[in-house]
Parts: sequence; C-alpha cells; structure tokens
Amino acid sequence: MKAQEITDFALQLGVKLGFNEELIVQQSGRYYLLNETILPLVKDTFFFAGEFLGKVKDGRFFPSFILLSKLAEKGSANRVVVDKKTGWLFICGRDVFKKGVLKTYGSVNRKSFVLVVNEFGDCLGFGRIASDFDQAGKNEVVVQNVSDVGDFLRRERGL
Repeated sequence: MKAQEITDFALQLGVKLGFNEELIVQQSGRYYLLNETILPLVKDTFFFAGEFLGKVKDGRFFPSFILLSKLAEKGSANRVVVDKKTGWLFICGRDVFKKGVLKTYGSVNRKSFVLVVNEFGDCLGFGRIASDFDQAGKNEVVVQNVSDVGDFLRRERGL
C-alpha cells in the first residue's frame, strides 16, 4: 500500500479512508493528494502539489490539518466536541478538561487518539485520551493535546 502511514493513522482515529491511492504522491517523506488534472503535470521532483496530507519523520507520521479536517468530516471518527472556551484554550496548546467536553463520538478509550472539534464541527487538532471519561472528575484532564491549529503561530513566534 502506497500510503500505509496515512491509513494506519486514520484507523487510530476510527476512520477507514477511501482515497484513490493513484492520486497520492510521496515526495521526500511528505504525502500529497492530487486530482486527476494535476497528476499528469507533476514531475518527479516538486516542492508542493495538491493537498498536503502529512509527513513521515523518524518513522512517525505527522498529519496535516487538511487531513485532520477530512477525518473530522467522517461520521465514524473518534472525536470530542468542546465548548468555546475549551476550544480556545486547546488551540493555545492546553489540554482538555472534562468540564469543557460537550459530547463524544466513537471510541474514547484511555490512550486512544481523538479529534478535538468545536461546536460547529471545525477540527481544532487532535489529542490522546488521558483518563477514563466515566471516572474522570470535571476538573480532570481527559484529552492531552498532541497537535492543534495554533501550533504554527506558536512556532513562528518562537514560543
């Protein structure tokens, strides 16, 4: 399978991907999803093409926010819906406390990955379940932040 890293990552979030593998191109450990119009125009070496899906670095897959948003659109994705304040804190790099979770979908077992979405369904990033939802207190961290949309801004500022 051409993009096994992407497929494996999606499965960790409870999603079976349906990408046409012929449209996925890998360049220097980075994966791009092209369309049928762009594909014939792409040469062996290129800087950027289509939609960036993520990269593999040191054997680990790091998803792009384009991929995370595509996964969030799938009804089967493991995800937590957070309130406005919690969403803001999450994109500032903070973890999610139980009191900020409005709803959960899919598998939210300890150590599993989940997408973090706001009330409107916008994907804010993803995290790892830190504690059992049923037994966690309202002021206990239930999702540890792994990556969020604010990461780019923090890196640019050098934080």
